[in-house]
Amino acid sequence: MEINGIFTGIVFGLIIGWLGRLVVPGKQSLPIWLTLLVGVVAGLAGTFIAAALGVDDTDGIDWIELALQVGLAAVGVALVAGAGRRRRL
Repeated sequence: MEINGIFTGIVFGLIIGWLGRLVVPGKQSLPIWLTLLVGVVAGLAGTFIAAALGVDDTDGIDWIELALQVGLAAVGVALVAGAGRRRRL
C-alpha cells in the first residue's frame, strides 16, 4: 500500500459516503459531514481489505475494491443512522 492509495481512498471516500447513503433505503437524518466521514472510513477500510485479498491492483477499474468500499459505506451509514434513531427515542 502506497501513500497515493491512501490519498485516493480518502478522496474517493467522500464520493463513496454519498453512494453508501443512496444505497441505504429510507431517509437518514445524518449531517453531510458525518456521511462523508463514514465514506472516508469505508474507503480506507475497503482499500485495506482489497489489499489483503490481493484485488487492489488490477488493470482498469478495481470493481471489487469499489464494491467493498460502497458496501462498507452503506453498512456504516445504516449503523450510524440507526444509532442516532435509538438515541432520540
